[in-house]
Amino acid sequence: MNKDRVAIITGAGSGVGRSAALALLKDGYKVTLVGRRVEALEETASLAGGNSANALPISADAGNADSVARVFKETADSFGRLDVLFNNAGIGAGAPSLEQITPEQWQSVVDINLTGTFLCTREAMLIMKDQTPMGGRIINNGSISAYVPRPGSAPYSATKHGVTGLTRSTALDGRKYDIACSQIDIGNAATPMTARMSGGVPQANGEVVPEPTFDVNYVGEQVLFIANLPLDTNIQFMTIMATKMPYVGRG
Repeated sequence: MNKDRVAIITGAGSGVGRSAALALLKDGYKVTLVGRRVEALEETASLAGGNSANALPISADAGNADSVARVFKETADSFGRLDVLFNNAGIGAGAPSLEQITPEQWQSVVDINLTGTFLCTREAMLIMKDQTPMGGRIINNGSISAYVPRPGSAPYSATKHGVTGLTRSTALDGRKYDIACSQIDIGNAATPMTARMSGGVPQANGEVVPEPTFDVNYVGEQVLFIANLPLDTNIQFMTIMATKMPYVGRG
């Protein structure tokens, strides 16, 4: 049990973020749950049962610097340190093709998926490098789209490619502070975001076909596994996916 360890999870109100939060809470972590809707965060906390007292729900906008700074200050004030950050918050634009995406849609995806990951990473590093013992671990939610896009996903795919670059830079710049950085790339975890896949999603050849999904709780287990590694060991990139999804050979 990790009763003295502290984590922050963004996008903790549902899906992957909720799965990771419940896995860490069950393992004894104190966890700050971050998201836009406090009701969803409180529901995540309630699902932790007897460990719910270790959850700190905070409504915040991951793409806003002042909002992010407030989250990290409240976490440090409440729990005294920070051991793990899971940068999970992410959105898509919902346009069918690149030329139909508005500048506003593009910017909203960049703000959350890429700028939000930077802002949270920066605040985490500021805490982790000055605490005793020094160091910590940052885990970024990449995506299969960090390697190969889906049709009509330009903003999402571009930002997830950017997250990969940020993961590598964070891993390098964090070394001197004993800060490890990993990326978990997820393909078709069963969440509200992927519910439409059973009815069919567009493929690169123009077809619309159903795609398999897998239990999102396996993602939470892997986030916990990475979080619990000693800081002298790192999994730089991990891919967890539905075995039969069209990823290998996509396009």
